[in-house]
Parts: sequence; C-alpha cells; structure tokens
Amino acid sequence: MLIRKAEYVASAVNPAQYPVENIPEIALAGRSNVGKSSLINRFLGRRNLARTGGTPGKTQTLNFYRINEEWFFVDLPGYGYAKVAKEIKARWGKMMAEYFGRRKNLLAVIQIVDLRHEPSQEDREMQSWLRHQEIPTLIVATKVDKVARGKWPKNLKIIAQSLNIDDWQLILPFSAETGIGNAELHEAMEQILGWPE
Repeated sequence: MLIRKAEYVASAVNPAQYPVENIPEIALAGRSNVGKSSLINRFLGRRNLARTGGTPGKTQTLNFYRINEEWFFVDLPGYGYAKVAKEIKARWGKMMAEYFGRRKNLLAVIQIVDLRHEPSQEDREMQSWLRHQEIPTLIVATKVDKVARGKWPKNLKIIAQSLNIDDWQLILPFSAETGIGNAELHEAMEQILGWPE
C-alpha cells in the first residue's frame, strides 16, 4: 500500500463530531502506552502525525486520520490505565460503544497488545466484545524489538491462549522502532479494504 497522503482530520467524543465522509474505516484499539501512536506513525511513514507522549491515558478522543482520501484510520482512546479517574473510564467506554454501534463503514479493528506481557483483563474484554459484535479483528503484538526473536513464539502462544485465538501465527509481530511487521500490516490493510493485489 502506497501512502500518498495522510492527514489528521478530527478528534471526536460523540457521533455529531465524526467526519461525514462515508468512506471505509479501520480502527485501532489497545491499552494506554501500548504504542498505538507509534504504530500509526510507522505505518504511515510520518514522524509525528499521531502524537506520542510519555503520559499513558493521554488519548481521550477518537482521532480520525484520512489516508489517500480513500479511508480513515481511527485511533481509539487507550484503555486500562489505572491512574485515570473512574468517570473518565466510564466516558471512554460509552464513547467506544457509541462508535462501534453507529459506524456502519467500520471494516475491522486492529487490536494492539504488547508482546512482552500477557494480555490484561481489559485486552481480553475488548477481544471478547469485538467477537460478540462480529467485528473482524487483527491482533498486532508490538515492541517485538525488545524481545529476543527466539522467544517470540512462546510469547505469541501465551497471547493467543489468553485471547482465545486458535492459531498464534495469526498474530502479527510488529516494531515501530525497527519496522518489523510494517510490510505485513500494509498487506493486511489492503486485504481488509478489499483492494486487489
């Protein structure tokens, strides 16, 4: 997939603020501090389009990025950060439920997990909820550059078992630092969008 143009379009907290274009969307979900913004920047070949920060829980809106004038990448609020107040967590949950329930042009969700850690309760709940809603999901395990390659299969099997995924090889290893998995993620996006080879 050639990224000719990528632009930030909107941040939304309710449906009235969603972009009005009826073009396909692929959403990105994951725990706070799992590397969603870094993945977006690496995927798009942009250094700072998605803002990265040292403060987990910073993304509190749905951020829409228009790609090639053809589809949206939607960065969802990170979940599972303990220091965020309960009322904010509740607001995020309502925001995501509204988005998933109303967005008819949502094709799939990329769920991000950290290769170094077993998925959290929130990760498991998200995967279970997406499955219940019958939303196609691709699991991407980030930060693989921080784990010896020989240990990847063991860690990926733990993630697969935790998230009830039949085949651990369906999980895509990814590193925003080194670019591992970026070409494979581009291919996966093309398949989701239904583009010809």
